[in-house]
Amino acid sequence: MNRFTRRIGDASARWPWVTIAAWAVALLLVLPLAGTAGGSFVDDLVAPGSQSEEAMELLEERFPEASGGSAMAVFAAPEGQRLERHRPALDTAVARIAEVEHVATVTDPFTAGTISPDGRIGFAQITFDVPPMDVDPEQINALTGAIEPVREDGVVAELGGDAIFINAETPTSGAEAAGLLTALIILVVAFGTIVAALVPMALALVAVAVGLGSITLLANAMDVSTAAPTIGAMIGLGVGIDYALFIVARYRENHAAGQDNPTGLSNAIASAGAAVLFAGGTVIVAMAGLALTGLGFLTSIGLSTSLVVLFAVATALTLLPALLSLLGDRIHKRRLLGRKRPVKKSEDTAWWRFAHRVSGRPWPYLIVASVALLALAAPALRMETGFPDAGNDATTTTHRRAYDLLAEGFGPGFNAPLLVVADLRSPGVDARDIPALSERIAADPGIAAVDGPRTSAAKDTVVLPTLPTTGPADAATSHTLERIRDLVPDNVAVSGMTAMTDDLTRQLADTLPVFVAAILVASFLLLMLVFRSIAIPVKAAVMNLLSIGGAYGVVVAVFQWGWLGDLFNLEGTFPIASPLPTIFFAVLFGLSMDYEVFLLSRVREEYDATGNNTEAVARGMAATGRVITSAALIMTVVFLSFVANPSPLVKMMGLGLATAIVLDATIARMVLVPAAMALMGRATWWLPRWLERRLPRISLESADVPPQPEPVLAPTSGSS
Repeated sequence: MNRFTRRIGDASARWPWVTIAAWAVALLLVLPLAGTAGGSFVDDLVAPGSQSEEAMELLEERFPEASGGSAMAVFAAPEGQRLERHRPALDTAVARIAEVEHVATVTDPFTAGTISPDGRIGFAQITFDVPPMDVDPEQINALTGAIEPVREDGVVAELGGDAIFINAETPTSGAEAAGLLTALIILVVAFGTIVAALVPMALALVAVAVGLGSITLLANAMDVSTAAPTIGAMIGLGVGIDYALFIVARYRENHAAGQDNPTGLSNAIASAGAAVLFAGGTVIVAMAGLALTGLGFLTSIGLSTSLVVLFAVATALTLLPALLSLLGDRIHKRRLLGRKRPVKKSEDTAWWRFAHRVSGRPWPYLIVASVALLALAAPALRMETGFPDAGNDATTTTHRRAYDLLAEGFGPGFNAPLLVVADLRSPGVDARDIPALSERIAADPGIAAVDGPRTSAAKDTVVLPTLPTTGPADAATSHTLERIRDLVPDNVAVSGMTAMTDDLTRQLADTLPVFVAAILVASFLLLMLVFRSIAIPVKAAVMNLLSIGGAYGVVVAVFQWGWLGDLFNLEGTFPIASPLPTIFFAVLFGLSMDYEVFLLSRVREEYDATGNNTEAVARGMAATGRVITSAALIMTVVFLSFVANPSPLVKMMGLGLATAIVLDATIARMVLVPAAMALMGRATWWLPRWLERRLPRISLESADVPPQPEPVLAPTSGSS
């Protein structure tokens, strides 16, 4: 592997302007093409094979007018007033809504009777002639303009319903820019020069720009989740900076050791570049593994993030050596923070001394660190998952304000409608049994109302719109859904957005163990192949699970239990979004492997040189400790910047990722690694001989190319 990365790096450094031009062309092609041919983002919230999917497919086939997307224009008069007083403005708004493209029908709140008992809150039901996932942002913007006359009349007007919630754009806070500025400051402190600090930042921005453009183009070929760009940018910025940081740090280390720039760069790409390739490949495998869940929106998040990480690796192996070859000595000079520090031997560093201290008393350190991580992970045992609904979003969004108004005027269950769908062609209930079925459903204590039946034109499909007494994210609604499904005969299915998200949550819970097992097996095989060891991949898996468990626990304590909620500007407590445990595991396991690979590749180099396991760990930590700490700190501030996002879902992602990186780079790498490897001794690198002979050899270590002496020219005939 190191020969492969060396060849790529050497070629890029040999022809730097060609390499830079190639990336410039990629940017100039991808970004404009994404703007013109890119698709829109949509969440495919369908659990394959579920009852809700079967019901929706039946409606699309036989009763399309009942399967179209729906929305609501919600109106609220000022306190003490009734909507009747503002009827002319509402009539104008309803007429303008009817003219919006793909709006099939819109009801008048006064004639349809959709006014709250106190007369202050009402809504116009909007039905589209396309499924909710196919409603474009253009239609939503047109609806926003259509209700403007009501707002001008002093009435609150908001847009809600499934079609609005599903297609809402993820808000941004602007704190992401502050995170990048903080990352730049950390790079300046780590390197001491502005040039060396700017290079990793520039590479990360290029990788993310090309990656996000590619995600937009991917959305033209498949359904891509609305969360994919945010998650892709979050991960891309973190790994893009880190990968460049590791290579630049190794390059500068080689230069300080006396290697000339071309040799030092070649050796850095061969060693640190190989680790980057392996680490990035691990992240890509983990993210692509989301396809194992069988869920479209998670598959799209995995593929999208993999694209961005792929470009981060590519820029580190090609664009970075091209830039470094052009910068030459300028990457080492013009220090901003005092004089150049003398190069210390491994034995002179705090990392070396700390590693030996831990190795000298491994059991106490191992026990204390493990107990600390297990204590942080303990709240995860009480994790309650649920699919996020409009009530979980920030109050700055129109669909959240519409959600609150509907709950105030008509009860919490109004936001969790169910569709009971009867297939009259199949054995079970027939048309004569529908009234009795409606009465049985209405008698359930969790049901507030069952509307009159809607029958298809062919008289072969009947829909009973049903309202529960509790909200969509309430656990009681899930129990009500189960009771109704047990109550109805085989030719009746329950669907609707609440049922669909409940089915998704159930499928995620069922597939998570399979997904985790697949990722663990794949990582075990990869690490065993590279490090020629059985113990190393086992240790890595255990430590990564401890770090991820700690992140799960912190997220549960903050969002579900409300601890430190004010610090994170939370408006209440939230169930953990059911996709997050799966996404967390994929992302965090991949990122945790980054630091594992960078540290252990250096430890293996030292072990091959000394044959002393304890000394190899100490020297490996001394060589990589400062760089890994800087990389982890950068990734942490990038992730924490997303905690300022108004969306609780994005907040969960940012806090969970930042927590896991901090735990992994501190407790896991600084304490558990030296303690565990000291206890294992030479067994750390044990591999059965029969397996050693059969495994292909892939190496991340590189024998440095010695500096090439200047050629000695033979004297010419005219020389004296």
